[in-house]
Amino acid sequence: MTATQVERDGIVALTDDAARTASTNWDLWNDDLRPCTRTEHTWAGSRFASLWIGMCLCIPTYSLASGMISLGMNWWEAVLTIFTGSCVVLVPILLVAHAGTRYGIPYPVFARLWFGTRGAHVPALARAVIGAGWFGINSWFGGLALDAIVSRLAPHWSAFGPHLFAAFGAFWLLNVGIAMRGPQAIGRLATFAAPTLGLAAVALFAWGLTAAGGVGPMLSAPATLHGGAFWSAFFPSVIGVVAFWATLALNIPDYSRYARSQRAQLRGQLVMPFVMAIFSFIGIAVTSATLAIYGKALWNPVDLIVKFPTIVVLIGGIVVILSSITINVGANVMAPARAFENLWPRTITFAGGAVLTGLLSLLMQPWYVLSTFATYVFTWLGTYGTLLGPFDGIAIADYWLVRSLRLDLFQLYSHDSRYDYAGGWNLRAIGALVVGWIPPLIGLKYAPLHFLWSGGWLFSIIVAALAYTWLMRTDTSRLSEAEYEAITEVEQSAYGLARFGQTTRH
Repeated sequence: MTATQVERDGIVALTDDAARTASTNWDLWNDDLRPCTRTEHTWAGSRFASLWIGMCLCIPTYSLASGMISLGMNWWEAVLTIFTGSCVVLVPILLVAHAGTRYGIPYPVFARLWFGTRGAHVPALARAVIGAGWFGINSWFGGLALDAIVSRLAPHWSAFGPHLFAAFGAFWLLNVGIAMRGPQAIGRLATFAAPTLGLAAVALFAWGLTAAGGVGPMLSAPATLHGGAFWSAFFPSVIGVVAFWATLALNIPDYSRYARSQRAQLRGQLVMPFVMAIFSFIGIAVTSATLAIYGKALWNPVDLIVKFPTIVVLIGGIVVILSSITINVGANVMAPARAFENLWPRTITFAGGAVLTGLLSLLMQPWYVLSTFATYVFTWLGTYGTLLGPFDGIAIADYWLVRSLRLDLFQLYSHDSRYDYAGGWNLRAIGALVVGWIPPLIGLKYAPLHFLWSGGWLFSIIVAALAYTWLMRTDTSRLSEAEYEAITEVEQSAYGLARFGQTTRH
């Protein structure tokens, strides 16, 4: 059997002949969906760290953390909640990222592995809808900041009836325009934005420290949740934090596919829980300060910015805008754009997918999602976390438990392949998906078991993973070690094979 893929240092790429053959299948291949070549694995650990810093230092993170103060937590309870949830969700992120780095494939192609060449549209579009919702949320935050700046610089602006929606529309167009430039531009934007947003966060903390009269008054807001009431809020809040990044736990291959090595993506991504905790502490501390200064917890930073002098409103608004653009084009465009590309690779480019993402975001009504903190955390985050949980479980179980990291890259881009299943659909994956949704739905309908709904992501990911592993235990799409060795040419290098999660063969 002729080798169709080459493995070196734990990174697998198609041979030149296999790539030329696969590229003729235009409904499965285009320049964005194809696997990376060896030379395209260029992202160092610092690039991933910058990406996460840019994505974590965003207004939704600030609002998520500071809103917990309004729920009744004190500062350390809220920080603990954020850190716990971030550590939990980092586990599936790293497990799924491994596939992207090893095989250089984006998320929609990875989904072909477990849902089939046609069925992959289901998890891809599910992720696309959530990404579009987040795109709208961040565009709304940016629109609020833009409206605040213009209102301060041009007082008559607020007399214009739909001024807020006009600002939102302008910011939405700016985001779509930047996103159309592609994933490499997204990485460069994150590298620039990370230090800028970090300095702005420090400046905001310094203001809160001074205005509140020191750390003591700044963090003096007492907890109003005690005993059972605290745990009733803590558990769904942790799941809300998990759901906050559950989208990235699915489509992290869109980024990890560019990593130089498993070690690079692993080390770079480990910063995430700590950045979330630090920025959350700043948001919580500043929100506590607003409670001491204004008598009301201002969990939306734009509401706080407009209370400052004009120059501060201008600078603060620009920072909010930069933050919203960074998270939008970094985390919320990639997966939907790729999903739309995967539907019609011959006609839809990444830029076209970015436009469709923006249009879908308008249908998600971000102004309603952000109307209250409870709607934001428990309705929005909780519901979509439950929706995506089974997909996460199936993806992890398929790659690590069912296939033991062995894939046939060429057949992911081929018709009538082992990954076509039944007419392009893996019915076992659909069965596991439905089974994964059952426990949360029971909790939604049966009050004594409501914890199954409030912790929907956790229960659905575990149940779906177990169900999928059992259903796929005899599936013929799995590669044996002998079959994998027959199609894979292994190249040694000066760096050896000491890589995260890698096997060595002689």
